[in-house]
Amino acid sequence: MSTAFATLHEAQSFLDQNPDIEMFELFILDNNGVPRGKLLHRDELLAVYKSGRPLPSTILGLTINGDDVENSGLVWEVGDIDCRAYPVSGSLQRMPWRLIPTAAVQVSMHPEEGMPATVADPRHLLAKVIDGLKADGYYPVMAAELEFYLLDQKPDSNGRPQPARDVDGGRPRSTQVYGLRELEQIEPFLADLYSACKLQGIPARTAISEYAPGQVEITLEHRSDALQAMDEAVRYKRLVKGVAHKHGMTACFMAKPFDDLAGTGMHMHVSLADRDGNNLFASEAADGTPLLRHAVGGMLSTLLDSLLMFCPNANSYRRFQTNSYAPLAATWGVDNRTVSLRVPGGPAFSRHIEHRICGADANPYLAAAAILAGIHRGIREQRDPGAPVEGNGYAQAKELLPTDWLTTLRALEGSTWAREAFGSEFLGVYLAVKRAEYRQFMGEVGEQDWRWYLHQA
Repeated sequence: MSTAFATLHEAQSFLDQNPDIEMFELFILDNNGVPRGKLLHRDELLAVYKSGRPLPSTILGLTINGDDVENSGLVWEVGDIDCRAYPVSGSLQRMPWRLIPTAAVQVSMHPEEGMPATVADPRHLLAKVIDGLKADGYYPVMAAELEFYLLDQKPDSNGRPQPARDVDGGRPRSTQVYGLRELEQIEPFLADLYSACKLQGIPARTAISEYAPGQVEITLEHRSDALQAMDEAVRYKRLVKGVAHKHGMTACFMAKPFDDLAGTGMHMHVSLADRDGNNLFASEAADGTPLLRHAVGGMLSTLLDSLLMFCPNANSYRRFQTNSYAPLAATWGVDNRTVSLRVPGGPAFSRHIEHRICGADANPYLAAAAILAGIHRGIREQRDPGAPVEGNGYAQAKELLPTDWLTTLRALEGSTWAREAFGSEFLGVYLAVKRAEYRQFMGEVGEQDWRWYLHQA
């Protein structure tokens, strides 16, 4: 399997080089992308590397609110058994924003000792899909672009979130996409963010002011190891949130935090290389090689079946609006930002696909697994994506993607392809969690219900 656990030497070297670190945050990413775990003392670290750390089976079968899902198969049937997790290689890093000198270490379930929770570990799912591609001679190269809002930690007078204050004490009010002054106004935050990324070895690159007040995007450099790329995306999100909190702000990766402003996406960049690292999508032709087009065809053919993994929450679907730079249909094009799958321009060696569907609230491991599984299907079946869209993809969309949670839940639930690609055991846990969340969400009465129906019904 592509995933590898860290060695004891890695931990000992870290302790020797960081004698001031007192606490260690041990975390695992659940299916909702929520980090969960424990806070350990310094003298507990080496034992984790020697023999793992027991975590309850339920830790990977929780709702986004942290509730047990009884029919996930990870609760009463197995007695909430302890499952052993081991550190992920390269994940032991300082957290410079913490008051107490603290480091974090990411763990993943052991393939045998971590059962039954191993089947629900999203990192293992991605590793499995990567291994399938490698077995056929394809080595996925990936990168993530994550958008987020910088919000004030205090709501406005109406109890709603509001943009954070800038260095001048004001709040951004207008949309200044690509504005340089907007970046200058958050320079203290960006300085600490880039410093922390450098310290943790996270390849943060270009920063831009996005399509709403207080919205920022920072790109991560592509990696020839797709699992490493998603590991870095996971740790980057935690880092952004931590640095923002230090600066009195909240970094929000919610897909659609404001009804009248742009949503936040996670654009995934992907190509395939051979064993020697040569880009198999490279071509002087703007639409790439036949292999690239088969990959696009596969992703388009599996888009509905895997949409729940790209857009996992009720709020995710509020992002899909016409002329919003969020995709609305199973479309592809060359250097066209109105489609779901974009082949960017550039020199032949850089040819790749930009997958523009995911919300920033998606779990990077699950999103990447669904993307790569779709690509693999397209290659195996030589799927034809049809002609690329030219011009306004919104106006040319013939069949729109569903914009409600329940439809996509049922699509994944009924997908034969998904069961073959991801396994019935993983889907059993994931779908149980999403069904439970759907019931909870639809059962909650809130402000919108009162505003719409209290006096009119």
